[in-house]
Amino acid sequence: MEVCNLRQQLLDCVGHALVIGGPGSGKTTIALKKAVIRIGDGLAPGQSVLFLSFSRAAVARVGEATRLEVPRAQRGMLSMQTFHSFFWSLLSAHAYLLGAPKSLRILLPQDEQERYGTIKSRDRNEENPAWLAWLAERERLFREDGRIAFDLFPANAAQLLERSEHVRRLIAQRHPLIIVDEAQDTNEHAWRCIELLAPAAQVICLADLEQQIFDHLPGIGPERISAIKRSLNPLEIDLGSQNHRSGGTEIATFGQDILLGNVRGSSYVGVSSFSYNPKVQTQSAVMRMSLGMLQRAIRKATGKYGKSVAILTHSGASAAKISAALNAEPKPVRHKLSFDEAEAMLTARFAAFLLEPKPAEDRLHDLATSLELLAMAKRASGLAVAKQWQAWALKVRSGNVPTAHLVQSLLSVMDNVRSQGFSGDPGKDWNRIKRLLRDAVGQDLTDVAKNLDYLVAFNRGKRISSGLGAAWMRDGQYTAAREVLDLALAQDQILGGIDDPPGVQVMTVHKSKGKQFDGVIVVREGRHDGQQLVSSFVWWGDRPPYHRSRKILRVAITRAKAHTLMLGPIWPACPIIGPHNL
Repeated sequence: MEVCNLRQQLLDCVGHALVIGGPGSGKTTIALKKAVIRIGDGLAPGQSVLFLSFSRAAVARVGEATRLEVPRAQRGMLSMQTFHSFFWSLLSAHAYLLGAPKSLRILLPQDEQERYGTIKSRDRNEENPAWLAWLAERERLFREDGRIAFDLFPANAAQLLERSEHVRRLIAQRHPLIIVDEAQDTNEHAWRCIELLAPAAQVICLADLEQQIFDHLPGIGPERISAIKRSLNPLEIDLGSQNHRSGGTEIATFGQDILLGNVRGSSYVGVSSFSYNPKVQTQSAVMRMSLGMLQRAIRKATGKYGKSVAILTHSGASAAKISAALNAEPKPVRHKLSFDEAEAMLTARFAAFLLEPKPAEDRLHDLATSLELLAMAKRASGLAVAKQWQAWALKVRSGNVPTAHLVQSLLSVMDNVRSQGFSGDPGKDWNRIKRLLRDAVGQDLTDVAKNLDYLVAFNRGKRISSGLGAAWMRDGQYTAAREVLDLALAQDQILGGIDDPPGVQVMTVHKSKGKQFDGVIVVREGRHDGQQLVSSFVWWGDRPPYHRSRKILRVAITRAKAHTLMLGPIWPACPIIGPHNL
């Protein structure tokens, strides 16, 4: 059946539907057109179409598409949320029905990690008593203290909907049409929530099983599509691999060939490669050359340079190294680094504490608090130095100030802050804190300043600055700056990605899911697997024919609208991609 007829079937459909299609096939566009039709049919006051996505990046992309597809007068009737923001709205209003306190707060991931930082990733399983003890403690924090971790959102939201017919009815009445984007990535609890709402609301699921790159997480797997079909008995529409994102190029074709292991033996329009010798070329030089090559390719294809460019890599550590390389020269390359790092977040809380008012009589008390905050940041990374810094904090509280360089340098920074005060401009004052730390004696505080640079790269500055500015306007000082920071970070966890800026962005492939850019550089590196150097395109534990690795690489390749540049060293060889593929 022709694609246009399939699209019309969806627009006319009054029951549940499942739309399957590859990257750029138009799933989001047709879903928004369906939303416009439903809004046009008439919604009661207070009603809206709910658009849910597993990823924050996808919500941002839908926001961009909305400006093109949805008339201005109707945009207020479309509610775009991540599952986490949807769950939070449910739980913050109704979690008391589950026995939790009425006032609910988010337990931020960095605070979680600070508590279990000594438990390594490989030990976080049901065979480890320490990990089980932490899971029990996390549950207690929710039930007794009203502090809920993000991981507990889906299960408790599902439990709430199962128990309360009234809450189910309220949601279905408010959202008569629910569109679930990236439905293949919902875990069993998230999907259970949709299942419970389906009897009273129309549900449209959008999915691409070949983009299911989060299947290493519990509850996410290929069985989700089967569960959707079994539960909803939906109208099924397959848009295939039709590509609207990168029209006029063969980017999608290249991604599909990589996925299927096809060797075409000729070049692809919109795809190029750059190989370099890591022994003679620095990463800084390579990244700058690659960005220049990519921008020239985009300009040749479109007549103008790209506004948004992504550098995609296999790990957070690699993204951090690339960011450092872009900052290495006297004239840094401006970019945003999407880099999840608990230590950086907790270090920012220390910086916020430095902004708070500090009476002279509290000098030693504040020094001890600073040491405790820094120790907390190190503990989140499982570093032994945290014990030493905590011990110094206890000494200071007893009136004995250690002569250690860190303590003395920190005391000097705090005295400087206290004597000179602040300007009332949050951006300038935050940068002043960074400069003082960067110029302090000793590497420890210099490293703290670097972590604060990461925070700015997260693009959280707007929310932080707004909150700090409001505090200054109200009190003439940065009262409760740490609370302002935590609120901004919590909002970012729920709403992040909505305000992604143009320019160069560095991130992992997993973080790029749901995003799109004018151009993309996909970075391949050598990674040691314990025995030898291997290609970073081969995911940990993957075996020939490397289907999981191919899925992840396809996602990276197809984020580009105009051009994809494959960047890699001349060794080691890659079993997935080589000269014969380009």
